[in-house]
Amino acid sequence: MSFGFLPNEGQPDFDALLKKFSEMGIDSGVLAGAKSFIEGMGGNKSGEQNLITVANLREISRKIITAKGDLPVGSVDLQQLSQSLTIANTWLDTEILFPAATVSNQSAWAKRDWLDESVNGWQQLFEPLAVGMADALGNVIASSNNTLPIEFMGSGEQNPQQQEAMKLMLARILRGFMGTLIATQLGQGIGTLANTITGANDVAIPLLKADSGSHLIPQNITEWADGLGIDLEQIRIYLSLREAAAARLFANTPWLENYIKDLIIAYGEGITIDVDSITRQAEEAMAGGEIDINNPQSINIALNAGLFTPQQTPAQELALTRLEMTLALIEGWIDHVISAVASEKIPAFNALIENSRRRRATNSPMQQIFANLLGVEVSPRKMREASAFWSEVKKLRGADGRDKCWEDPAFLPMPNDLSDVKNFLDSVTVPDDLSGLI
Repeated sequence: MSFGFLPNEGQPDFDALLKKFSEMGIDSGVLAGAKSFIEGMGGNKSGEQNLITVANLREISRKIITAKGDLPVGSVDLQQLSQSLTIANTWLDTEILFPAATVSNQSAWAKRDWLDESVNGWQQLFEPLAVGMADALGNVIASSNNTLPIEFMGSGEQNPQQQEAMKLMLARILRGFMGTLIATQLGQGIGTLANTITGANDVAIPLLKADSGSHLIPQNITEWADGLGIDLEQIRIYLSLREAAAARLFANTPWLENYIKDLIIAYGEGITIDVDSITRQAEEAMAGGEIDINNPQSINIALNAGLFTPQQTPAQELALTRLEMTLALIEGWIDHVISAVASEKIPAFNALIENSRRRRATNSPMQQIFANLLGVEVSPRKMREASAFWSEVKKLRGADGRDKCWEDPAFLPMPNDLSDVKNFLDSVTVPDDLSGLI
């Protein structure tokens, strides 16, 4: 088979290239996404297009939601959850510096409501990761001084200009692959989340608009409560406390969304691909039987298993450490403040918070998303340490001093700071009397 350039236009034959990739065992959905990406670039004068699109994420997620079912919100749901959120906010008023977030007349959402409201936040959060991976792949192709393998060029020799054109097109195809792969993985994770989260802010990262407020998902609350043997009213109030606390935190820390995004950007920009290292790993994998060159599917399996995961740079490791710490601090703060106001008021509180922690540790789609895409896993131990940190800050500085730590990322601790809270607070506090510093 000969392919590579159209005879009259001197341009790469996209369909022939995609067909060749298909013969190599690449998933058909990924190929379709790559082709769509390239066609989209053709109609875009700037030559730029988001690798992850909101429409694609929504479509993939909705399929997961539809497969499990999405019940409409009834008037009884609205009444019950509005009451529980009112109780939760009343209790939190005595503990949290941040005022209550906007109170919506739609206190209950269906799963698709949450998806539609959060999908833009997901896209903006993970687009930088897709760009970083795609740029790394493109750089390998574009900067290569070698000619492309004959299987990509067809029969016969090609001149340097044709080689460069083919490299450019191959780089674009790989960008499309990367965007589709991440969008598919992310979309499936979001859909799974929609089937499990109990509130709009239950993922414990800022995804919604600042004035979105608190919302609960009654269908998932019912499933969450199944088998616990605990009064449903207690469960509703407990989950309302988590939702209301998270909504207050996110509404009053406008820098937090960009901070998390910047950490993902820092990680994405540091992604590089060491071709020599991958070649060596591939040879070792073939020698050990992990990859069968005659079975293209084994290559996909090896890639998904992280066989060719590049080593992280110090800057990437720092970004991931800060990201993990931030996620742990958010979860720890929520656990801490709701414990402060409800541990004595909700009879089954201890059982509820332990159940909540166990689910996050063993079966959290949110954890899986960050683990699969970034290699970040917030351990239950780290969450407990973060909760203990906030308790100690409250003892030393009071509830207001605790919440003022969210004024700037400089006031948030790193892992080594958790063991000596007082020393950390002293290190980030400017003394009232500066005369001693002159």
